[in-house]
Amino acid sequence: MIKTVNIFYKILLIFTFICCEKPNEIVKKEDIKSNLITSYILKAKSNNFSIIQRKSNLDKAYTICSTLDESVYKMDKIHEISIVYYNLEDYNSYRKMNEKALKLSTSLKDSLGIATSFGNLGIYYRTDKIDSSYYYFDKAEQIYSKMFRHEYNHGKVLLDMARILQRTKDYAGSEDLTIRAIEKFELSKNKKFLPLCYTNLGILAKYLERYDEAVGYHLKAIEYAKGGEEEVLQTLISLNNIGTVYKSQQEYDKAKEYYHKGLAYTEFLNKNPKRHSRLIDNLAYVNFLSKDLTNIPDLFYKALKIRDSIDDKYGIATNTLHLAEYYKSIDEDSIARMYAERSRNISLDLHNNEELLGVYLLLSEISDSDIGLQYANKYIALNDSLIKVERLFRDKFARIKFETEEIVEKNQQISKENEILIIAILGLTALFLLGYIIFRQQQSNKELLFAQTQQESNEEIYRLLLNQQIKLEEGRQMEQQRMSEELHDGVLGRLFGVRLSLDGINQRANDGFTEARNKYIDELKAIEKEIRLLSHDLGAETLPSDVAYIDAVENLIGDLCEVHKISFEFNNDEDIDWEGVDDQKKVNLFRILQESMQNIFKHASADLIKINFEYVDGNINLTILDDGVGFNSTKVKRGIGLKNITSRVNQMNGQVQFINDVDTGGTMVSVSVPAKANVAELY
Repeated sequence: MIKTVNIFYKILLIFTFICCEKPNEIVKKEDIKSNLITSYILKAKSNNFSIIQRKSNLDKAYTICSTLDESVYKMDKIHEISIVYYNLEDYNSYRKMNEKALKLSTSLKDSLGIATSFGNLGIYYRTDKIDSSYYYFDKAEQIYSKMFRHEYNHGKVLLDMARILQRTKDYAGSEDLTIRAIEKFELSKNKKFLPLCYTNLGILAKYLERYDEAVGYHLKAIEYAKGGEEEVLQTLISLNNIGTVYKSQQEYDKAKEYYHKGLAYTEFLNKNPKRHSRLIDNLAYVNFLSKDLTNIPDLFYKALKIRDSIDDKYGIATNTLHLAEYYKSIDEDSIARMYAERSRNISLDLHNNEELLGVYLLLSEISDSDIGLQYANKYIALNDSLIKVERLFRDKFARIKFETEEIVEKNQQISKENEILIIAILGLTALFLLGYIIFRQQQSNKELLFAQTQQESNEEIYRLLLNQQIKLEEGRQMEQQRMSEELHDGVLGRLFGVRLSLDGINQRANDGFTEARNKYIDELKAIEKEIRLLSHDLGAETLPSDVAYIDAVENLIGDLCEVHKISFEFNNDEDIDWEGVDDQKKVNLFRILQESMQNIFKHASADLIKINFEYVDGNINLTILDDGVGFNSTKVKRGIGLKNITSRVNQMNGQVQFINDVDTGGTMVSVSVPAKANVAELY
């Protein structure tokens, strides 16, 4: 069935690919967002910032990321952000990020993204909720098992599952998963986690009392760690584990030998007090077990002092239990009880049941009969509870695996049945389509004829509307031209005559009013200038028929900027076919440009204007940018100029933005309109 469905989808995809255009434009806004996200993530990873600053940068990265379109890129960035949250020990944010990534990857049907999210959620839960952790790891493993070229990630998930089974004492299951993980890592050629795999195999072999194998596995872990970033750390872990294997065999001299080898790494241990105190405590405990009381209890106290200084609660619980055992052995029961009770209190807080079992057993032996009996009962109850919990976990993990296999088997059976059903449906569908095609063929000529007639009618309607609009616009432009000429030739001429008469009187008369007349003469000059500009504005509405449109635009810009003593830059995209743009749209753009420049002259106090025409995705984009004072759009009411611009853009089914920056100065008017007119623009 899967193969059949895949063939069906491939055919559909090919058809879709043929019928649809592939987008080639790179969206600059998305590139800017991507660069910002990357920048914030790099800052979050940098140790040059405080933890609060690093988390703040991560918050900013996700805020921008959340505005991206739903895509695999967005999902990958959310995963990357989650990993940095994990490294900063913000585990709740790590979980939330992966829950969001899981939701997104599910909607995108991206198997790798789903598997990654499941694996990361498994890591989140593996400390406190190992059943939930195992569930998510198992979900991830099911997906990776069906994928190629992802052996490394598959191996990590298998290793995590193996370590959970080891904690629940399912040693055989853990061993099987670890071996499978090793195979995946070797196939991937990435051997970073091989030391951890062999460490786990060594621990399992010790629990299964295969001691020689355990030592061999730990030595292999040391070998695979050579040359790696954590060579010294892995070597110390393995040396400590080998010492523990020999301790379990009661070969105390060999155990001491390996603990001493570990303690020889003094430079590393001085920087890693937790590892240092563990080796000292283990060496002291082996000395105690072997009846070698040299430096006992000083070694125990040395380890405890280090652990107290770094508040290593798990280490303190173990250390104080060892001291309690030592003081019990020399009949200092009161001191033994003091250290045992400290170990008990810490173990209860940590839910460290393994140490708690040892504490209850010890307290049952050194306490009075009644109290000792109570501790013995607690020991029995806790031991039974742990066995029950471990059995429940093993049963739950087995059930998860069984249900998974059962679902797979059912799916295979359903797939076979569905394959037959789909073949039958496809056959019937083919017959139906054949009949439908024949029927449609008979109707196609009638439909084609009707469509042609309708198209001709629409074109005629469009032509009539266009002619009507052009005539109305011609009448309006003629009236404005008449008013412009009347102002220029009539009113302006009369004012000029009055001013000349006053000049003549000033030259002849010396009656003490010369200064007053000069004031009125200056006022008349200002009025003449205003009327001249008004006449120019009215006359500019009508584009000259004998001048190319873009030349008329450039003349307008040059004339106005020359009058107002402002520099300008003008660029026109040669891809714009101005001959194919209808006259009304050109007039509107011309008028928008004129209105915007008047606003700049009146309000902006600018030194430079930049004007650009661009052709993008079938749209003509006009941008007018000045370096003036800008304005606050929240405090300044829009005047009639801005309303006129908005109205003209709406008539052309376009979009307009007024962008300003009060701090840095400058205002930009951005207009985008379709290059080709449609019928809707004429109504």
